[in-house]
Amino acid sequence: MNGAREQVNVGREQVHVVESGPMDGVPLLLTSGLGGAWFDWAPTAGLLRDEYRVTVFDRPGLGLSPAGIARPTLRRDTATLEALAERAGQPVIVLAHSMAAFHAEALARVRPGLVRGMVLADPSCERDPRVTVRAASVLAPLAKATGVALSATRLAKVAGPCGRRMVLSRTSRRDEAVPDHVVRSVYGRGTVIGTVIAEELAYREMAADLARLRERRPFPPIPLVVVTALGDVESPDKKWEWSAGHARLAAMSPHGSHVELPDALHMVPLDRPDVIADAVTDLRRAEAEAGAVGPAKGAAVKGVTA
Repeated sequence: MNGAREQVNVGREQVHVVESGPMDGVPLLLTSGLGGAWFDWAPTAGLLRDEYRVTVFDRPGLGLSPAGIARPTLRRDTATLEALAERAGQPVIVLAHSMAAFHAEALARVRPGLVRGMVLADPSCERDPRVTVRAASVLAPLAKATGVALSATRLAKVAGPCGRRMVLSRTSRRDEAVPDHVVRSVYGRGTVIGTVIAEELAYREMAADLARLRERRPFPPIPLVVVTALGDVESPDKKWEWSAGHARLAAMSPHGSHVELPDALHMVPLDRPDVIADAVTDLRRAEAEAGAVGPAKGAAVKGVTA
């Protein structure tokens, strides 16, 4: 993926950042799903960087970012987004895939002045995210140790890329957006494998923490587009449940809209960058209209099939 790369300090953590597009363009902040890397957004960034200032990053321990000091939590990952949004120098449009939607929504609720719009690409959505036992903090060191052990035995160089291929074969219809050696250099790192396990362990707790945050902090009336991929959802009942959950997310904002993709798989930023680019265009239009007529009073959620 073309662009300027650097390691950026965000609080105690350090993250790998790739930036492209005009310096004076409207800033877009792109964040990947569970275990993802910056190149998952490469096709989308390619469609947007002529007009927008596109920033893609790897969460601590993922992609080319160093291992995290703190384990994955909603607080840590929202703080990372917050620091990168502040770095942009003006309110950003956040594009979040899958589990990263938790962090994006939390940012909009705790720092609404930093977010001017949001696109959630097939976002994680839990109707009942209660957690009875919080084990992620106890198991996180084990996840890290697993990554270290795989690195020491060189098994990481086999297990990581193989696991990535298996996941991608179920969630995407296209090849990787970068050469194979780049994928191997990322997913062959024991640090990345350990971080993926840690994010899996933290998933339910993040969902529960976001549910509690929703009770305390309102979602701002910003333009919001929620994109639903239904091609890898098995039964009609599950399709309805997944789409209904995303419609509820779109209804968080009076300027929310919901786009359904009946045949698309989960890796929307990789497979359907055109839909994401169109969503950004829709956000900009909604932003202009909202500025012209003032805040809307109702929650208008429109269903669109692409």
